[in-house]
Amino acid sequence: MSETESPRHLLETFENPYPNRDYVMETVCPEFTSVCPKTGQPDFGTLVISYIPDKVCFELKSLKMYLQSYRNVGAFYEDVTNRILDDLIAVTDPRWIELRADFTPRGGISSSVTATHQKEED
Repeated sequence: MSETESPRHLLETFENPYPNRDYVMETVCPEFTSVCPKTGQPDFGTLVISYIPDKVCFELKSLKMYLQSYRNVGAFYEDVTNRILDDLIAVTDPRWIELRADFTPRGGISSSVTATHQKEED
């Protein structure tokens, strides 16, 4: 999946009801699925998205549809985690965001990828 094929357009937002306050929103997505590009085997994981919104928040149903679009995408853990983070940053421009992707063990090895972003102060 290239940048031009990004499912980013599936993500919808709404106005932050408390834009003058820092608060952390945490969303847990326990049924994330993508595909290993080497083996073609499915990868299963839990995504934990924590962020401090600025002007807008992401809408949860659209997030679900967006994440489901990765079901047949071949991508390594590091790649898919950072792609998702980049798309969330692009649509919400949060003050701070962290995405932790905990993938289920395969062959006795489990992996976790954490990526963060801090908005630059003006």
